[in-house]
Amino acid sequence: MSDWLIDLSVGNPQARFLFAHGAGAPMDSEFMAFLAAAVAASGIEVVRFEFPYMAERRETGKRRPPNPMPQLQEAFAAQIEHWLNEGDGLPLFIGGKSMGGRVASLLADARFAAGGIGGLVCLGYPFHPRGKPERLRTEHLAELQCPALIVQGTRDPLGDAEEVPGYSLSDSIGLQWLEDGDHDFKPRRASGFKREDHWARAAELVAGFIQWRLRES
Repeated sequence: MSDWLIDLSVGNPQARFLFAHGAGAPMDSEFMAFLAAAVAASGIEVVRFEFPYMAERRETGKRRPPNPMPQLQEAFAAQIEHWLNEGDGLPLFIGGKSMGGRVASLLADARFAAGGIGGLVCLGYPFHPRGKPERLRTEHLAELQCPALIVQGTRDPLGDAEEVPGYSLSDSIGLQWLEDGDHDFKPRRASGFKREDHWARAAELVAGFIQWRLRES
């Protein structure tokens, strides 16, 4: 597999979304593939890539834990530099699923201030580790200046609809909820919702956020 999976937009692209995977699933997981295709159908090119540990797992077949956060940030920053230097002038947005979104969020303010990116998207942000709500990963989100969208399932075990409203989050962050969704936005059957409907809604929210930012800039 190549270094990237690129979902070309329908028609001329309005922007490019650099989309990183979560801790446990690769760039071609069902979730990543669905979201990428759906966002691309809205006129936004989507580029997926893998962090070093996941690329190694693909090559060797052996499971590896995620790289330390500094290495994850370095890898994501290298991807940003590559696509900013692509030369086609497409506005760049960054984000990811769970851990991928967290890594992007740690880079977002510096890149936004430098005029490199137009916004941040986090799908299922890991506000805390599973079962450890006291270990919050929100300190940098309180002061975030980069316009951001977080799409979260209401029963996400890494930050649910009861917990998250009590966190100190910057006004630059827009938070959208998917009813009864878990960390992968999957609802329970009894809820009356369907996983694919939540995934389609998430893609709609991502495309809408990017299009809004393009109009504002």
